[in-house]
Amino acid sequence: MRNAVRAGAHGVLDVCHPLLVLGRGLRRLAARSAAWWRRAPRERRGPALFLLAVCGALVWLLPYGRTAALLALLGAAAWHGRERAAVPYAAPAGPDETERTRLRALYEALVPYFAPVGDPAPPPLYTHGGDWTEVFEEFAFRDGRISELLLCYPAWFRDGEPAERLRIEAVLAAKTGREREYRFCWDQEGNRLEMTALEPLPTDIPVQPFVTAPGEAVLGFTDGPEVRRTVPVRLLTGAGMRDVPPVLWRTGPRSTEPHLLAVGLPGAGTSSLLRSLALQALCRRGDVLIVDGDGGGEFACLAARHGVLGVETTLPGALSALEWADRETERRLLAAGRARQRGEDLPQDVRRPLWVLLDRPTALALPRFPQAAGPDAGAGPGLLELLRTPLRHGRAAGVTVVVAEPFAALDELPHEVFAHARARVVLGAVRPEEAGAVLGQTPQTGPPAGSPPGRGFARLGTGPVLRLQVPATPDPFDETAGEAARRAVWSLLPGSVHEPSARPAVLGHTPAAAPVPPAPARPPTAGAPPRSAPEAPHHDGWDGGYGGRDGERGGRDHRGGRQAREGKRERGGRGPGRGTVASARQAT
Repeated sequence: MRNAVRAGAHGVLDVCHPLLVLGRGLRRLAARSAAWWRRAPRERRGPALFLLAVCGALVWLLPYGRTAALLALLGAAAWHGRERAAVPYAAPAGPDETERTRLRALYEALVPYFAPVGDPAPPPLYTHGGDWTEVFEEFAFRDGRISELLLCYPAWFRDGEPAERLRIEAVLAAKTGREREYRFCWDQEGNRLEMTALEPLPTDIPVQPFVTAPGEAVLGFTDGPEVRRTVPVRLLTGAGMRDVPPVLWRTGPRSTEPHLLAVGLPGAGTSSLLRSLALQALCRRGDVLIVDGDGGGEFACLAARHGVLGVETTLPGALSALEWADRETERRLLAAGRARQRGEDLPQDVRRPLWVLLDRPTALALPRFPQAAGPDAGAGPGLLELLRTPLRHGRAAGVTVVVAEPFAALDELPHEVFAHARARVVLGAVRPEEAGAVLGQTPQTGPPAGSPPGRGFARLGTGPVLRLQVPATPDPFDETAGEAARRAVWSLLPGSVHEPSARPAVLGHTPAAAPVPPAPARPPTAGAPPRSAPEAPHHDGWDGGYGGRDGERGGRDHRGGRQAREGKRERGGRGPGRGTVASARQAT
């Protein structure tokens, strides 16, 4: 009897199976519709009902519309009411023998730091020969090495002290791979430490007119959750556009970090950073004044260009340039104050940004030979003392100062540079302690030894320490650099002052569609290597002053020190040259 009842029930279920499927499907569709109705805001319910009524009217009026609608409803109900095959649960595969060996070695390396002699914990988490599975809660491998790790540590560990945290981070970085960079997240409340191996930053992004707001400059590119903004960039390979998170530095009157200090190792890319900032300023129709203390010709491509007031490589020229920048800052402050008192807009020459870029100024402040400074060098203020006024009042006057120095000469910079240059950049494979002395906060790991130029860290004011990769901005005269990066720099250079019709590139109007013509070859001279681009005239000093925006020069010879100051008093001008910036611009 029982078997007959069971067989009859199975038969009824087989016969009614289509009806059961349709009923289950209609129930699920109704549940989805009710859930959407509850989630939808009230302003969307009315349009939804109106759209449903219009569709119903169209279905009613169309021939065979009701039959088609019924068939569509039955098909949807049958699809949603079908019984899905249960996917068998696959247990995650555990680590293999090699991975277990790496985890065991990492656990043993952490024992001396998390389990010292006399551990007060009754069941110690870290002990020689202990179980690493109780400590490493989550882990992942990439290319046979640990890429992600979540571990717990004893509650008595002094995770609030930076020195103790740095020791643990150094051990983890050494045991998982020194040639990589890591991000460490300390959960001091839950006694958890999360380590993540970071991907290398892109190095195929050249300098270009970046899409930024007025007063913003792109120092480089980074990653991580600290940056919530991306900019579209063009790659060197020409593979279209890509959005990457930038390190944006805001300058101008509203900036809290109006000046920048860049420190790096030799060949780390500080000169490339200055070239990138100079090209971005020229794209924004700003004025640029450059002091190249190294004298290696890194900025020769910018000499005699529209918008470049000068490129100085000698001590007398640098003294004249910075003295003019000091007087120009005072003039801008006075002009802005008078305009505000009269209730007028600021003059155009005051609103135009002025960038003062100094690459290794200490090399000129302490000349190797005393006669290099001239006979009257000691009569006036020193080279670095002339930066006091632009650093203190540059934000209100629209003057931005950028100083680049190597670590070896960092102690020779005056106190004003460290006090006012609150935007800091460290480039090169330096130890975290050395980078922390400049940034004010120790980064978790330093760049590996084989990092490309322009790789380092940046910190703006009291913000977090960000990884940084400077845009590829090589010297266009450097034949060892890539041809694509050199062409990108050539395309942004303003026109020469000897070509009045050529104007600087402006953001949004760069000739990106037209290919950049190759640099004309010039016959090599005796004793000089050939160049693939026309050699720009190199100025060792000011040969006519800083009067005009487009680099006009006068006819007098160079004067430095006391002679320059006496000449200016005789002429009655504010700065070296034929007049002030405003008068020269009006003349042009």
